[in-house]
Amino acid sequence: MPLLPGAEPYRHDGGGTGVLLCHGFTGTPQSMRPWAGYLADRGLTVSVPLLPGHGTRWQDMAMTGWQDWYAEVERELLALGDRCSRVFVGGLSMGGTLALRLAAKHGTAISGVVLVNPSVKADSPKLRAAGMLRHAVPSVRGIASDIARAGVTETGYDRTPLDAVHSLTKLWPLVRAGLPQVTQPLLLLHSRVDHVVDPSNSAVVLGAVSSRDVTEVVLEHSFHVATLDNDAERIFAESYAFVERLSAGRAAGGAGGALKEGTAGG
Repeated sequence: MPLLPGAEPYRHDGGGTGVLLCHGFTGTPQSMRPWAGYLADRGLTVSVPLLPGHGTRWQDMAMTGWQDWYAEVERELLALGDRCSRVFVGGLSMGGTLALRLAAKHGTAISGVVLVNPSVKADSPKLRAAGMLRHAVPSVRGIASDIARAGVTETGYDRTPLDAVHSLTKLWPLVRAGLPQVTQPLLLLHSRVDHVVDPSNSAVVLGAVSSRDVTEVVLEHSFHVATLDNDAERIFAESYAFVERLSAGRAAGGAGGALKEGTAGG
């Protein structure tokens, strides 16, 4: 099945610091490509895999589940670990969900975590009912392109397969249960207005992780797909500064900051 335009995986071989970026549910690497390019231009090794069932047609995604998506990002993490002396993980929406599970499972193999509008819970009764509805309704309207910036679209499915939604609802409780095992430095950026993932998801993450080095950034001018929206450049710059700070600290023999801070920006 041919890929949608821009859905191709992205990889760039740079220096000894690697970054794994995970795209969101029904999305593709297109939503992460500008972010990946920004980091690659600054000398980092970057990988953005295409998750199984994504980037072709929604019927293909209906045949996959969270175990498939997680296995793909875990393979990329291990490959980056073989190539780089330190590895960071980041993700948008469900990509953030997968990044959190990687962080909980792989501990010190991950030097830091960057999340953009992560999802960890069902925000509506319709989501919670997906397990029953999927037997009668195979798909519902798509969620792609929740973007405030005019003229910008996300490459993603125009239909959302409910079998895949049901699988995602099974992943969320596992990720929430693992949040106390997330100890790495954390940069969490979330939109004040998000029509796909309620900002309360970010509050759940911040309240449950064991990370001592935490930075929260509120994005005032973007909706859900913030990596393609008005605050994209801020996401790119904040994440690069985060990686650089922690990489420099390790190079100098430091163990990272023992602080918990919040910053709200506009």
